[in-house]
Amino acid sequence: MTTYFLHRGAGPWPAAASQACPKTPSHHAPVVAPGAARLRRATLALFLLPAALAAQTTNLVWSDEFNGPPGAPPDPAKWVYDLGSKGWGNKELEIYTDNRGNAYLDGQGHLVIQALQAAPGKFTSARLKTQGKFSFTYGRVEARIRIPYGQGIWPAFWMLGDDEKTIGWPACGEIDIMENIGREPDTVHGTVHGPGYSAAKAIGKPLSLTGKRFADDYHIYAVEWTPERIDFQVDGKSYHTVTPASLPAGAKWVYDHPFFLLLNVAVGGKWPGNPDGTTVFPQKMLVDYVRVYENN
Repeated sequence: MTTYFLHRGAGPWPAAASQACPKTPSHHAPVVAPGAARLRRATLALFLLPAALAAQTTNLVWSDEFNGPPGAPPDPAKWVYDLGSKGWGNKELEIYTDNRGNAYLDGQGHLVIQALQAAPGKFTSARLKTQGKFSFTYGRVEARIRIPYGQGIWPAFWMLGDDEKTIGWPACGEIDIMENIGREPDTVHGTVHGPGYSAAKAIGKPLSLTGKRFADDYHIYAVEWTPERIDFQVDGKSYHTVTPASLPAGAKWVYDHPFFLLLNVAVGGKWPGNPDGTTVFPQKMLVDYVRVYENN
């Protein structure tokens, strides 16, 4: 498994083009009075500042661009499957499978996660994760996604603490980069869960479009994660920031260790409710890419 401990400062994100600082000659320098020399140094510092900031570029440390032939499975070197029909703590209805019909490449640079209705009241879908393959601590993670729609459909792009199997949830921490419930076609949610602030007490915030559905187009869902904050963004716009001061009194900040990535489409559950007569199947979540950056 690859685990990255990334830069512990904030942005800039994503990578900006590096610029070399101009050199100054070390010979034939003119004689300058002390006051003028100080002024010259200050002016030079202001001139060089943009180049110095631009030099703080970001590095792409992990990605999946989902390039492959139509019908190919997700890259097994990067993704594994959650399987089964456990309700997943939310009374979900779907059975998660590793069948090609539920997760595949479309041959046009997209991952497709497809929820199917196998029979009345019987649903299959896929839940992919990088657990055991890749995890990271701090940086920027983003995905360009076109979400599905409809009552009872619950797409998500999220992260769980790498120690989830040993200490359990919510002690491991959860960062929900994007969730949507079908009855809110114009709204997505960014949320964190941890010990003392999980489930209905989680710390989250919605972002709504005006007169549009998120399912009508691709959007870039991202978080920028540092030791002191988690910043949620859609299409480059920050709409929710969580810091240790955001937590309930005495609650623990658990976002200081590696997390892995997850992508899934759930069907039904306590939060979205179950599909009804208006829900159309199949429903597809299209993922153009997933990328993780570190800052130099």
